[in-house]
Amino acid sequence: MSLIAIVGATGTGKSRFALDLAHAIAATGRPAEVVNADAMQLYRGMDIGTAKLPVDEREGVPHHLLDVLEVTDEASAAAYQRDARQSVDEIAARGGVALLTGGSGLYVSSVIHDLRFPGTDAAIRARLERDLDELGPGLLHRRLRELDAETAASVDPQNGRRIVRALEVIELTGEPKAARLPDEPVPWRPHRIVHLRAERADLVARLDARAAGMWSDGLLDEVRGLIPAGLERGVTARKAIGYAQALAQLHGRMTEADAVAETQALTRTYARRQVGWFRRYRAASVVDALDPAAVAAEVARQARAEEPLSAP
Repeated sequence: MSLIAIVGATGTGKSRFALDLAHAIAATGRPAEVVNADAMQLYRGMDIGTAKLPVDEREGVPHHLLDVLEVTDEASAAAYQRDARQSVDEIAARGGVALLTGGSGLYVSSVIHDLRFPGTDAAIRARLERDLDELGPGLLHRRLRELDAETAASVDPQNGRRIVRALEVIELTGEPKAARLPDEPVPWRPHRIVHLRAERADLVARLDARAAGMWSDGLLDEVRGLIPAGLERGVTARKAIGYAQALAQLHGRMTEADAVAETQALTRTYARRQVGWFRRYRAASVVDALDPAAVAAEVARQARAEEPLSAP
């Protein structure tokens, strides 16, 4: 077994679980390394708002695909799939176990499942992005719903980038279903999945505290320092939860209280969508993220297990 995915909503302790599991696997005689599966942690300098584990807190466990993009770069699932699978292959070649860790559902699925991503068309993309700027995500989401209600139901109505991509794929292929994930995905290679879950009420309290803590931990200064690096020109980075609100505060469009409150609300919505996404992983081992005994038992079980669980 060379691939274990550790997934769950924001705030469920995936990074800590991955470190504990890496140490437990190492104790059995095999090295384990973490492969990041959080889209925003790909960006260099975006640390506080993404809860990126600092280097001095990684406890000697190698981490891959952190800080690999500039804030002006556009992240894509296709590029991530290529790079993450290369990391997994290299870890396996060293006799190790790759711990694919993060909460970006499409990115996780792009690695563990045999997903194919259609190409792009610069002219179509530019036209759709102009429509997004002029009409807003709501109207484009309505257009997507008219073309393919099933795909539209799986895309956040406020996620303009995902809506544009879905419309681009449909136009490129002429097939609405081309923008959907398959109902029964085929595994890329044998793997196991650990899904860290928490009761909604308990998780909400943690998420609200975490969002507020981002400001007390210095998010405004972090964002202020990223502006000269081009944060406001970034297609993806500038829209990240917390960063968009901090930018609005810095430019006087929001008070700090409103920026924090909006970040909390968006984080709660995002966490709900994460839980819905990861419920698709029917073979996952579901663990109560807030039960230390259950977490410790799952770490021990995963470190000992040999059999793959490759079902979707």
